Amino acid sequence: MAGLRFYNFSIFLVLFASLLVATSCHGLSRNVLFIFGGSLNDVGNNNYMETAIKANFLPYGETFFKNATGRASDGRLVPDFIAGFARLPLIPPYLSPDNNDFTNGLNFASAGAGALTETNVGMTISLKTQLSFFTFMEKNLNAKLGEAKTKTLLSRAVYMFGIGSNDYITFATRNTTELPSYTREEYVRMVIGNLTDSIQEIHSMGGRKFGFSNVGDVGCSPFLRSLNNARNNGSGCMDEVTILAQLHNKALTKALKKLERKLEGFKFSIFDLYAASKERIDNPTKYGFKEGRVACCGTGPYKGNLSGCSAKTVCDNVSDYLFFDGVHPTEKANYQFARLMWSGGADMVKPYNLKTLLKKI
Repeated sequence: MAGLRFYNFSIFLVLFASLLVATSCHGLSRNVLFIFGGSLNDVGNNNYMETAIKANFLPYGETFFKNATGRASDGRLVPDFIAGFARLPLIPPYLSPDNNDFTNGLNFASAGAGALTETNVGMTISLKTQLSFFTFMEKNLNAKLGEAKTKTLLSRAVYMFGIGSNDYITFATRNTTELPSYTREEYVRMVIGNLTDSIQEIHSMGGRKFGFSNVGDVGCSPFLRSLNNARNNGSGCMDEVTILAQLHNKALTKALKKLERKLEGFKFSIFDLYAASKERIDNPTKYGFKEGRVACCGTGPYKGNLSGCSAKTVCDNVSDYLFFDGVHPTEKANYQFARLMWSGGADMVKPYNLKTLLKKI
């Protein structure tokens, strides 16, 4: 894969050295977060890749960090806020050579990633590769801490997943003459299958507590509204993506309940990002926004052109907007989603919120 040439041995040596420093200087943290997924969770891994899928330029990051960090927003992402609620520092990207402490967790997420390896292949770190990085880290932990302490750390951690939207955008916008033909249900089963395989792999290494966001109302994002307008002369949401998201979310809940019965000690939290995002798209003023359909930064209809976000096209008052660019929420929206995930009621997150899940033994 041409876009992944940077995964060489020197990167792993740098990471391994940082792991040794961290374990020799610190005890085990009570709260630990390991984060997987796509751009909603990526805090900078794609900065270290040869890929066009990056948010390493202003105005990305401008609101909070005052510079671009690789986060696809004007500021912090949901995992950043969750770390803060858990009294942890920001969880660093796995590929950063500046890591000097991993005992609070690591972030493996990559913008553009899907549960399927074929999604944006060569331009992102697939879920399968994210898991291989996690496995590499676990082996180094065993070598330094010993199996008992490593198992304690891994069993104490919460594993956050936010993945699937890129798979469904790819499927809905595909060239049908180039890709195999699947029914919606078949495709969803493949996505869920890869996700549950990853969960079971982490569980086999000692992971017990998992936090999920389902797929949001991405079919009604400015990007897909704009694409629907260009392709179909439509003026609304891309219904195909919405249908796939709904199928995915139903299947995900069913799959997690099945794993709960199957896997010893498995506990999960699932945040209804679909409902939370749809509610804010339809009723932005109820949540402190002035605009829920048009992006703050971009060009074209709904400012949905993802390559059009720049210092010249960014809005004046980002806090008025639900979407920062064509598909990614603003920091203000991310905070609201994170707060619901952390301490929301059963109408938005179940069977536990993350605050409760972290306390589970």
